[in-house]
Amino acid sequence: MRTRTIPDWIVQRVPSGERYRAVRRAVDGLGLSTVCAEARCPNTGDCLCRGSAAFLILGRICARGCRYCAIETGAPIPPDPSEPDRVARAVAALSLRHAVITSVTRDDLPDGGAGAFAETITRIRERAPGCAVEVLVPDFRLSQEASMDSIIAAQPDIINHNIEVARPRYHLLRPNGDYDASLALIRRAAASGIRVKSGLMVGFGETLDDIDATLADLRAAGCGMLTVGQYLRSRRECVPVARFYPPEEFEEIARRARGMGFTAVHAAPLARSSHHAEVFARSFPG
Repeated sequence: MRTRTIPDWIVQRVPSGERYRAVRRAVDGLGLSTVCAEARCPNTGDCLCRGSAAFLILGRICARGCRYCAIETGAPIPPDPSEPDRVARAVAALSLRHAVITSVTRDDLPDGGAGAFAETITRIRERAPGCAVEVLVPDFRLSQEASMDSIIAAQPDIINHNIEVARPRYHLLRPNGDYDASLALIRRAAASGIRVKSGLMVGFGETLDDIDATLADLRAAGCGMLTVGQYLRSRRECVPVARFYPPEEFEEIARRARGMGFTAVHAAPLARSSHHAEVFARSFPG
């Protein structure tokens, strides 16, 4: 199989319908962004047609520049203090039962943007008190202890931080990231008693042993919820796909992960951290 050819088991939905239009109206009308659109997620059509979206706060420009990500990189703009409440208004307008909040990496901010996450959680609690809140946070590498204290104090229902890449490929693909800093964040989140989730992408040239070792690291750090999905090249500047994993290999990865003690596992070609997040969260109630 040529790696440039997307296999037929990867099927993406074209967005349409009233729910899709309602999400677009809420997001666009309040001047918000979604990681679905900015990262060119293959599940955008499916999520928006189901009436959900993962909100992207703190701007659309990332300070890092990972070699697989479609999000624009450069000098970020100052945070908008009205954004947390606008996100909460969108959550309430869409009657969401589970909201996913994520951000670009903001190494330019003293707290890495943790205060904006905490404020967004607070505003959602006020405007949509029945909605669960899942935060998908960056590594807060320059302020991790204080930033995570701020996130934990706001009491989200789930703290998600994606390891993204197996350790042997990490510095090639995330040159400004730190694998061990990510594990430290997960360990700190798990110690709080809040449910912890992480995600891994495969298809960069890693081996099954590399995957096993990375999952073992996550489990040892206290991560209980796991997603594993196929890397898909979203723009020309990103690294090419080294290999497409067939569905049965994802089933084997899921089996091995459950054997390590992960309570909730979703491993599939189009598995992503925020895809069907509400359903996934219900499979690991606490």
